[in-house]
Amino acid sequence: MATLDMTWPATGSMAVGIAQVAPDAALNYAKERQRFGQPIAAFQGIQFMLADMAMQTHAARLMVHHAARQVDAGIRGNTYEASMGKCWAGDAAMKVATDAVQVFDGYGYTRGFPVERYMRDAKIMQIYEGTNQIQHLIIAKALLEGR
Repeated sequence: MATLDMTWPATGSMAVGIAQVAPDAALNYAKERQRFGQPIAAFQGIQFMLADMAMQTHAARLMVHHAARQVDAGIRGNTYEASMGKCWAGDAAMKVATDAVQVFDGYGYTRGFPVERYMRDAKIMQIYEGTNQIQHLIIAKALLEGR
């Protein structure tokens, strides 16, 4: 577990990277793609999706940075924070990538656009180094033991 306490923030940082490139691609596409004579970024539904993607990504980054700072400071036994960061970042990457595919419409599901790969990459972040279901158990155990 001591090893995972140090590697989960690294895994979380990979998920944050995926969570960052997906909304960047969606934002650029939304500014370019025209519907009804205007870019789809002008539509409130797309704007809300972009805002949600930004918030999910930012929250994931903060959680992972917190756990990584603990590792850098030599703090051991940070399982609770490391697990939360890895889990949140993996789920955020998957949500953000899925939303990016949605912004791209049917094109987002084709291999010709990068968001399709981001979605596949995000999925492994929910599985790699302990599934997110296991992370939930670890977090709950810490809470039940009084953390």
